[in-house]
Amino acid sequence: MRIAIVGSGKIGSTLAQLLLLAGHEVWIANRRGPDSLQDLVAGLGLRAHAATVAQAAEAAEVVIVALPFGAFQDLPADLLRGKVVIDATNYVVDRDGTIVAIETGQKTSTEVLVAHLPGARVVKTYNGIFWEHLRDDGRPSGGPNRRALPLAGDDPDAKQTATQLLSDTGFDAVDAGALSQGRRFQRGTPPYVQRYTADELTDALNWTS
Repeated sequence: MRIAIVGSGKIGSTLAQLLLLAGHEVWIANRRGPDSLQDLVAGLGLRAHAATVAQAAEAAEVVIVALPFGAFQDLPADLLRGKVVIDATNYVVDRDGTIVAIETGQKTSTEVLVAHLPGARVVKTYNGIFWEHLRDDGRPSGGPNRRALPLAGDDPDAKQTATQLLSDTGFDAVDAGALSQGRRFQRGTPPYVQRYTADELTDALNWTS
């Protein structure tokens, strides 16, 4: 699969490594441009490519957003229409500024992202894990005590794609429901960054309706 990762920090670069190991082709982009990514890409192998955000969005079937949430307006909405977009971000008010709709509970951060990306098939996942655990906790499918990560989305096919990528990177998926249910595992909730199996995570997601 052709996958773009927008954001080259710890989560983005770790996902790039895992997805390349799983056999995918990966385009990496950030706000500083391809020249800033040459060292990273050189260490990842021939199926890793440095790109502008626009180039990555055009090349990929799936786009993983691993930027600080406040930079979501830099995403090219026209190029992401119809594509699977995985939201791995978290809203942090001290970093991202106050967004009233999130602060008042009217919308989750992912729903704010969706409003900027009309037509994109957005799934929220990978936001609730430390990058070190993303690097170290993955296990083969079917193994005992495999860690699970939650996902939420409104498009069944996009959720299936996200489920496959979670498995490819070493994790079971637990479907939390519609995109609005991403509030169940956003930053500060009981399931956030906790190590749970699928059964344990299913229970933990029921902390609120």
